[in-house]
Order: sequence, then structure tokens, then C-alpha cells
Amino acid sequence: MRKDTLKHQGKRMQLAKVVENKGVKDEKVLDTIKKIPRHLFMDSSFEDHAYQDKAFPIAADQTISQPYTVAFQTEVLQVNKGDMVLEIGTGSGYQTAVLCELGAKVYSIERQQELFKRTKLFLSKIGYRPRYLAFGDGYKGLPDYAPFDRIIVTAGAPFVPKPLLSQLKVGGRMVIPVGKDTQVMTLFERKSETEFEKTEFGNFRFVPLLEDRN
Repeated sequence: MRKDTLKHQGKRMQLAKVVENKGVKDEKVLDTIKKIPRHLFMDSSFEDHAYQDKAFPIAADQTISQPYTVAFQTEVLQVNKGDMVLEIGTGSGYQTAVLCELGAKVYSIERQQELFKRTKLFLSKIGYRPRYLAFGDGYKGLPDYAPFDRIIVTAGAPFVPKPLLSQLKVGGRMVIPVGKDTQVMTLFERKSETEFEKTEFGNFRFVPLLEDRN
């Protein structure tokens, strides 16, 4: 297991500052960036890139999202301790770790088998315990565990999957990047059984959310 050094911690402080300067104000979210050893989520040969505010390729043609994007989505999500959170796209597990740090009960789905196996092992190795990690189709959500207080989608969705909206509690929030080439970060708040309020937050770029599984 690689080390987390004072140098790494210093770099995380700087990264949190960068993210804050870009507009993320939630102290709890910024604290997760200061705390989580992001370099461990990447191949050791790319360690220099770990604390720059940019996305970076990981296995299976996926990316570890830009720290600002992770922080922004998390801030919009407004996670409370004890919330049941459904994450679509486990990926490297970095966003999963952020949610765990915030005290959420995390249920996460990954559709890339290789990534799913690797991340599942890795998260428990560094002490993060999501409630449930699933290999499967994120578009379908996890109906067996629904409803969720919060849903976060970490890949670009060409459309909003209906099953995900239906798995959101009344009073719940779902953050999803919607669009084909660039995505508009979109918040859905469930006001009643039939009513959702939608807020849009500008453009982001994500790897596509793929249907089915490989």
C-alpha cells in the first residue's frame, strides 16, 4: 500500500483552496478534499496529477472526475449524515469516499466489471465502507433499496433515466449531468409523488453514462 505523506496533505490543502476559489463554499465538502488521499485512487506513475484540479483517465476508458466537479456536485446534493445515497458510476471510488466521509449510507453501481472489482477491493483496503456496491446498469438504479434521500450520477446522461426519478424520496435531491457532448449539471428536487422541480447549473464534461453492462 502506498503512503499518504505530509507533502500529499499539503497538496490537498492547496487543491481545496483552488476548488473554493472556483466557488464551492460548503466547508464539509472542502474538508473531504483536504482529507481523502486522491493519489491512492490513481496509478502511482500518475501521482503528480492527483492534486491538480483536472479529470484523469483510469481503467476501462473511464476517468476520475475533476475535484471541482466532485465538490460542486456534492455541494448541490446537500448530503446529510445518515442519508441513503445512490451513486451511479462508482468509477475510481473517489466520489464514493467523499460521500462516505460526509456520513452517507452509500449504494453505488458500476457497469465496468474490471473497475467494479478493483474499486470494491480498494475502498475496503483504505477504510471506506459503502453499504452496497453493485455491478450493473446504472439506468435502472437499485429498486430493491429505494427510495433514496439523494441520487448522484457521475457520468453524462443523454436523457434522465425515469427509474432513477422514481427511486427518489419525496423531498429528495438528484444531481445528474444531462446531455450528449457537453452536459448541463441538473438538479431534480422531488416535491411530491408526481412533481419535480428542476434547476440547471451550467456546462460540464463527463464520460458517457452507458446502458447495460460489459
